[in-house]
Amino acid sequence: MAYTYLAKLSPRQKMWFIVSVVAVLSISVLGILCEPDRPNQAENQFTISMSIKEIAPKLDVTGKGLARELALPLDTPKKKPLSELGISQEQLDHATTHILSHRSTGLKYYLFAAIVLFGLLYLTRFGRPDNADISERKLWYPPIPYITCLLAVVLVCGFLLGKSPNPMEGTVKVFKSMVGLYPSMLSKLLALIFFVVLAIIGNKLICGWACPFGALQELAYSLPILRKTKRWKAPFWLTNTIRGGLFCVVLLFLFGIVGGRKGFVIYHYLNPFNLFNLDFDHWLILVTVVVSLALAFFTYRPFCHLICPFGLVSWIAEQGSLTREKVDHEKCTDCGACIQACPTEAAKGRVSDKLFAADCFSCARCLNVCPQDAIRYGSVFSKSSREKLYEM
Repeated sequence: MAYTYLAKLSPRQKMWFIVSVVAVLSISVLGILCEPDRPNQAENQFTISMSIKEIAPKLDVTGKGLARELALPLDTPKKKPLSELGISQEQLDHATTHILSHRSTGLKYYLFAAIVLFGLLYLTRFGRPDNADISERKLWYPPIPYITCLLAVVLVCGFLLGKSPNPMEGTVKVFKSMVGLYPSMLSKLLALIFFVVLAIIGNKLICGWACPFGALQELAYSLPILRKTKRWKAPFWLTNTIRGGLFCVVLLFLFGIVGGRKGFVIYHYLNPFNLFNLDFDHWLILVTVVVSLALAFFTYRPFCHLICPFGLVSWIAEQGSLTREKVDHEKCTDCGACIQACPTEAAKGRVSDKLFAADCFSCARCLNVCPQDAIRYGSVFSKSSREKLYEM
């Protein structure tokens, strides 16, 4: 089928395919060249004879941030030696190792952008052969490019380059900066804006194609097992309520409104991205990883729908996506093929013209099942004046 698909591509589409591969490689090489030399973390030796004020700047956190990592109150004296604050060398080593694991590699930002670009071109330019008519729709959008991207994301953006940066962290750090856990809020805000922009350029492509833990869940779900159980889709009103409710609870604890301990971050105990550093400093992290991946065999991206704060942010952002699936209601016969193919309730919501549909991860499952060719992936600005199109 792959050979038939490639043979069906028009010369223009083959050129787009080559352009996309060259662009991905060029952006990746540029990221490597622009990556600054990172200091050897082994050289960062800190002892309990030092104070929080001495150590924190070298770790690029505030005194409050280091105090929180050491399980001390945020108003702990910052000039006293840590030994006088009851901190052991083992506690200090553990805290500094954890902080250093959050140091971002700039290369991953380039790779995220490159993968989103490839996904965008695949969905809009060469995923659907120009020379294949409706009777050959099973040739459209073959899963091999998507699966290949997911595997590359897990291996390179995940295990090879580590957990930071990632979309979840990009969201949480902005709010941590608000309570003084990081010295610069601007840099954290710019990181979040970067991820949001990628979500807007292509409908949640950063989550659907480039997020390492999202990719791992997608791969688990894509395995051809337990197909009957995958027909059940968790109601979006329920998953989004849980996700949004958890986000509110996190903020209440983070700002000390509940619990009385300002700077307490619940997401630290639910962060599956620690998997990529093999860092399970709390048993709840391991439980989150195992449960999320186990459930991913049965239901679609459970962590993204139930816990991830960027999942919530990108769901809001995707309402303004510049490219997305679009349904032509003049052609649509409500046969339900796209609804059945969609792993979420996104297709159901858009076909019924729901204002805020469920998350759409641009997985392309719906794009080759419509017998009326009523679904396309394209720019929101490419609407025909003679067609009434509703975005998905």
